[in-house]
Amino acid sequence: MSKTEYQDIIAFHPGYYLKEIVEDMEITQDEFAKRLNTTPKTISKLLSGQIPLSDDIAMKLSIMLGTDVDLWLNLQKKYDEKLIEIERKKELEKEKKYISMIDYKYFVRLNVVPDVKDWEEKVRNLCKFLQISSLSVLSKEDFLVNFRNNISNPSEKNRVNSKAWLQTAINFGKQMEVAPFNKKKLIESLSAIRKLTRKHPSEFYPKLVEIFSSCGVAFVILPHLPSSGIHGAVKWINKEKVILAMNDRFKYADIFWFSLFHEIKHVLQQKIKKTFIYNGKLDKQMEDDADVFARDTLIPPEKYKEFLSKGVFTERAINEFAESIEIDPCIVLGRLQKEKRVPYNRLQSIKKKYEINVG
Repeated sequence: MSKTEYQDIIAFHPGYYLKEIVEDMEITQDEFAKRLNTTPKTISKLLSGQIPLSDDIAMKLSIMLGTDVDLWLNLQKKYDEKLIEIERKKELEKEKKYISMIDYKYFVRLNVVPDVKDWEEKVRNLCKFLQISSLSVLSKEDFLVNFRNNISNPSEKNRVNSKAWLQTAINFGKQMEVAPFNKKKLIESLSAIRKLTRKHPSEFYPKLVEIFSSCGVAFVILPHLPSSGIHGAVKWINKEKVILAMNDRFKYADIFWFSLFHEIKHVLQQKIKKTFIYNGKLDKQMEDDADVFARDTLIPPEKYKEFLSKGVFTERAINEFAESIEIDPCIVLGRLQKEKRVPYNRLQSIKKKYEINVG
């Protein structure tokens, strides 16, 4: 077709105008082809918009009709531009599905996109920030990481938001300056990191950033993105820099610290080409290893065994044990509740919640 329409966009192929010229000259297409020194087939396809107007035809038209050659070349250029605009419009329509899955305000609160109401602007802003050509890229299984979730049947919405959160963490981590990765130093820092469990977030967060940075780890902490299903993630940028990202998905402090030490183990595993996301489903050996590492680093096995042997799990007993191993009592309670030694509805005074605020 020599004219293409979509919504309020109309694209006129050069053949649309040539057809009018042929009619005004009151000659057949065959005769027009002969006068132009080309084939009838070429003119037929040109008039119907099946082929683009070539430089050769543009030159012949300018001579035959006494026009500037740029007139014809610009007609083709404008037509091509309009077709691109139409295709972009069609693709943008498909983005409605994905922008509706994502909490745009989350990214506004992070100050990484402007606060706008128009959905098309939201799509463009998010694509630019996430460095993707389409939000649909976020739904692809092979983008960034193979998606695992503690939801039995993760939906497309879960995949989209997990990838969006992970890319956000990567963007923040890439901006951070850290020392070259030093595994030995990170292992030596575990005790200091563990003691920070007893501090308030306002105190432990800057200290964690400092410790990790000195070990070659860019530590990123972000609010949880709804439907992402992730506690934390590890992503290597190169052999000398790794990003360790965390959020406040379930708010509880014991889950935060367990997740953090789980991710530290993944850093120590140094699987440079593999991206880890931690979300509660431990279905691989590396995940099991990280689980055991987090459990035993936070609460030394022998001391925990001794504590259990007494069989007393009162608030006082938990506080005293936590004090003796220099850890926050909420982590001890979380372990006891996980093992069903203490009901989840008991000793709520020991539980702590973190909330990450931005802006």
